[in-house]
Amino acid sequence: MGDLSRTQCDFIALATPGVRCLHPYLPGKPVEELERELGISDIVKLASNENPLGVSPRVKLAIQNEIDGLTRYPDGNGFILKQALSEKLSVSEDMITLGNGSNDVLDLITRSYAGPGSEVIYSQYAFAVYALATQAVGATAVVTPAKSWGHDLDAMADAITESTSIIFIANPNNPTGTSLDKADIQAFLERVPDRVLVVLDEAYCEYIDDDSYPDGVSLLREFPNLIVTRTFSKAWGLAGLRVGYAICGIDITDVLNRVRHPFNVNSIALAAATAALSDCDYLNEGRTLNQKGLQQIGEGLSALGLSFIPSSGNFITFDTGRVGMDVYDALLAEGVIVRPVANYGMPAHIRVSVGLESENARFLSALAKVI
Repeated sequence: MGDLSRTQCDFIALATPGVRCLHPYLPGKPVEELERELGISDIVKLASNENPLGVSPRVKLAIQNEIDGLTRYPDGNGFILKQALSEKLSVSEDMITLGNGSNDVLDLITRSYAGPGSEVIYSQYAFAVYALATQAVGATAVVTPAKSWGHDLDAMADAITESTSIIFIANPNNPTGTSLDKADIQAFLERVPDRVLVVLDEAYCEYIDDDSYPDGVSLLREFPNLIVTRTFSKAWGLAGLRVGYAICGIDITDVLNRVRHPFNVNSIALAAATAALSDCDYLNEGRTLNQKGLQQIGEGLSALGLSFIPSSGNFITFDTGRVGMDVYDALLAEGVIVRPVANYGMPAHIRVSVGLESENARFLSALAKVI
């Protein structure tokens, strides 16, 4: 055989400019990884805002019933899930775009409507995927200063220019847990030009039971430039199956489906999400558990003299009073996985997800030991 050796290309340099400068999204550390690294067991993971209740019995049954059909491709249009969402949300099915988690939908929106020469506005301390999606398509990020750890909607409205294409708003926001009320969102949307898309990311909306909280879907009729995104990964307990969706006007939905990958939501995920929507008892149990957990963790942090950001999600971000990574590493040694947020520009803070009562107590006990 001849010499098959070739000159090694610099394939990083060959990547598009936006991708070359990207740093991959870092998920919460898996339990198995910590077991390998430190050789410990009995680990509590409170890092990724997952639902601690376990899987809904209805979802388990739906998954079992779907297994025999796994030799077939899933329904590429997700008809049954869209139908269930349509009935629950009182919107037409052609206003729904399904995604492999809501991250997939956020990426679809950015790829469809942003690129070189356009600007994307999001807030300081906002969800990291907004920055990743913006940079990947070569658009210019416009990051507005936060207000009390949350979105300053006036600053975001003032930042709009002729080049603005998309504005991302997380409500509640991850990782800070802050939320915006109905009047604030309404006033903001009235200031945004019709040509600018506003993405209202409501990944944690099911955890809120408050009349002042805006239901983004109810605003779609009045604001055709609004896109609402939601997920089954949090309150519905399907993080491992990756199902998210967008609700927006028919024209925008049509555009998103032009770039959506075929079969982007698998058969088991479609069946599980459809079953989850019918299990209101599971949702209510999770919401109650979360409210009690927020109180338990908040009281525990206060007892330790640590300040925290009041949260509307299923997590609390608190100030360690020192280098957050040091506390994070010390908690790992105690078998407790939380989430450092230095990558958000919050080097002294840590985010902890709400777990079962016993898991929350384990975290607070370990935290008291390491600080």
